[in-house]
Amino acid sequence: MKTMILNNEDFEIIDLTPENIAQYGVCGYKDINKHLELQRKVEWVSKYYPNGLRIKAIITESGGYQGMLEYIPGEYAHRPVDAKGYMFIHCIFVGFRKEFKGLGYASALIDECINDSKTQKMKGVAVITRKGSFMANKDIFIKKGFSVVEAAAPDFELLALKFNNKHDNPKFKINSTDNYAGGLIITRSPQCPYSVKNVDAIIQTAKKMNLKPTLIEMDDAESAQQSPCAFGTFCIINDGKIISHHPISNTRFENIMKTTM
Repeated sequence: MKTMILNNEDFEIIDLTPENIAQYGVCGYKDINKHLELQRKVEWVSKYYPNGLRIKAIITESGGYQGMLEYIPGEYAHRPVDAKGYMFIHCIFVGFRKEFKGLGYASALIDECINDSKTQKMKGVAVITRKGSFMANKDIFIKKGFSVVEAAAPDFELLALKFNNKHDNPKFKINSTDNYAGGLIITRSPQCPYSVKNVDAIIQTAKKMNLKPTLIEMDDAESAQQSPCAFGTFCIINDGKIISHHPISNTRFENIMKTTM
């Protein structure tokens, strides 16, 4: 636990562990007795914490929990990447309340990851960003010295901060959708809490539309790294075509399907 000051606001960066994550919650889910999303996340954290998974949380004096960053050694990344030897950032978010955005908290969290990665003698730090929803924009990472090493459709980019330029770059290893050609297929991983409630609703809506959805649970890094979508922990494929690269609402799914049927 570290106590710091940014813009006259005292805050702490704490480690979320299998023992305390239910106390703080993740991604707005705070009640482990009520939220299946949090239950699945806690189980997933318990599985990967011994493998180096770390979640850093920003706790502010006046606003409480206002941000987090999650990272893991690249061989366990729940994204379709070859990033062995790199620390891989799954996600970063700051400012559950808008007045806590733009105060330097994201930068402080990334510094924690970089310092930890150097201590562990990693090759560097890697992250996937995008211009669209559900992932951080690359700008904050570019300011930290990251550079784009590869791109993937429709708007994903793989960035790396290499501690030694002699090291090979991390790479995408996105699977073909040829293996997902039969009907409506939804893939999800407990790494992302948003892929729980909405998927259950989407499945029910699909059945009402006389579709036969297949749900593929990507419970481990090996399966997530074989995803046909760069987001890794969620994807909806219909007859071999990706129709959503990230979690969407039930209404959004229904509208998409109406335009394709």
